[in-house]
Amino acid sequence: MTVIVPMRVEIYTPYVENSVAAYAADNVTSGRWPAEGALERSQADFETLLPQGLATPDNYLFEIQSSEGGQTVGFLWFAVEQKHGIRSAFVYDVEIKEEYQRQGYAQAAFEALELFVRSLGLTRIGLHVFGHNPAAQALYSKLGYGVTGISMLKNLS
Repeated sequence: MTVIVPMRVEIYTPYVENSVAAYAADNVTSGRWPAEGALERSQADFETLLPQGLATPDNYLFEIQSSEGGQTVGFLWFAVEQKHGIRSAFVYDVEIKEEYQRQGYAQAAFEALELFVRSLGLTRIGLHVFGHNPAAQALYSKLGYGVTGISMLKNLS
């Protein structure tokens, strides 16, 4: 049974390094950011969102494990946010290592996440998905997530 467990300190730095690079690449691929400066921009976003690393209040970083005490197959990060008087969870990152993709780990991790979020007294989970990631969009739809808006961009150059 797939479980989510608090991220170990020794995993945090390599996790952030990989996630910063992946987030920069996703933003470039989506057309939101130019390639030049993307890595620095991504790094700045992570520093703003996680100024105290694993100890940043209201942020939860997990390892996704194949079973209790099993292999780490990915990572999940969400924050508790309050907007317009509503407290909810916002998923900033979910990653399943390439060799474990398409094996049900992401779906199981989100199911575990729902239980954890409910234990915090929260009743909503939000997330962002890039337009160039139809597999993630399909998973989120399957899990009951609905589209709340669509951002669009037209490059004029």
